Amino acid sequence: MIERYDCPEISDIWNEYNKFKTYLDVELALTKALEGKRIPQGVSTTIMEKAKIDPKRINEIEKTTRHDVIAFCTSITENLPKDISKYFHFGCTSSDIIDTATTLQIKKSALLIHKQLKAVCSTLLSKAEETKHIICMGRSHGMNAEPMSFGLKFLSAFAEFSRRYRELDYYIEKDLTGQLSGAVGNYTVITPEIEKEAIESLGLNVEPVSTQIIPRDRILKLISITAQIASAIERLVTEIRHLHHSDLNEVYEGFSKGQKGSSTMPHKKNPISSENLTGMARVIRSHLTIAHENNTLWHERDISHSSAERMFLPDNLGLTFYSLRRLNSTIQNLVINQEVIQNKVFNDFRYLSSYVLHRLIEENRYTREEIYQLVQESSFTSKDINEFKEKLEKSPLTSDTDLSFLSALDDTQLRNIYLNHIDTVFDRVKNEY
Repeated sequence: MIERYDCPEISDIWNEYNKFKTYLDVELALTKALEGKRIPQGVSTTIMEKAKIDPKRINEIEKTTRHDVIAFCTSITENLPKDISKYFHFGCTSSDIIDTATTLQIKKSALLIHKQLKAVCSTLLSKAEETKHIICMGRSHGMNAEPMSFGLKFLSAFAEFSRRYRELDYYIEKDLTGQLSGAVGNYTVITPEIEKEAIESLGLNVEPVSTQIIPRDRILKLISITAQIASAIERLVTEIRHLHHSDLNEVYEGFSKGQKGSSTMPHKKNPISSENLTGMARVIRSHLTIAHENNTLWHERDISHSSAERMFLPDNLGLTFYSLRRLNSTIQNLVINQEVIQNKVFNDFRYLSSYVLHRLIEENRYTREEIYQLVQESSFTSKDINEFKEKLEKSPLTSDTDLSFLSALDDTQLRNIYLNHIDTVFDRVKNEY
């Protein structure tokens, strides 16, 4: 991860020292489970006392062995008594250690992301409640449609992020698996009972069918979830970017003291956080292709996935954590231009076409098609609500229809029409999530 986007909370989990420390945690869990069954009691205690994690020494040994796990094991056993060292890495294969350790790293990272997701959901729901009664212009195809609650924008995002929260929650509970099944997963030395004891002591589930590796659909599922989180982020920040346009001016990102929007145009306040998060989403989603391709390996196992995972797993999880944390701050500091937002509703009238259409259908003897044409032409050719009403009144189609309701459409009436069911929608979402 480049320094600009580095989050130590995640990168520290994936650095060289912690990777090898996690290898040792897995080896010790296996050693403890083997004691009294295949190896003497007390071996794990001696290993814990004598073992040293030295990435520099491991890299030095790997230059000769050209095998990172053997280099790791050698660096540990050269500090152990001979009668103890022979039991280190007993009965397992390299992938048992690597894959189980990788799952432990994923778990720590996923729990941090899970926490950030929860914070984003909380902030979105709070912002939705705060803006629930702001009436705004809803849009379809980028065009003015009908008024709606501004809070619905945040509520929709809350519901989407809540779905991702549930999926990640389930993943952490069910899909984090470890293995200690030996070469091609056939338990030649280690038994399923020993494996279960060791893996559960690490806080993981046992992989039901390991083939020397943990099937890569486990990681594919994780990256599918982070890709969907990225898409949820981009959907929300794209809306912020649109509303941030000078021509709309409905929201803008918080602008701190001393912040500059342009090197040459001092007046500018740019949506830089939303733009940054749009770029992050693209990178996070790009890893999904790699995760899909990593799912297909030769026979029981090859290592074509290994080099890719060394790079994209830390980056994917780090960028997801970074993006959620930055998104949360962006939402919290978002400035809502309430007056500008509501004036777009009160200063227009064309959105009334649907309301008028259905009122006339209910109260009129003419066909829907005839009424639709009348309302459409009146809307297209009128400059304000008075002219709109006048054109409707002059039509033979409305000669026996009372159109006084158009004159009564004040602020309160408009809210009654367009925000009438907003509490129901909010309650439904809160009950669901």
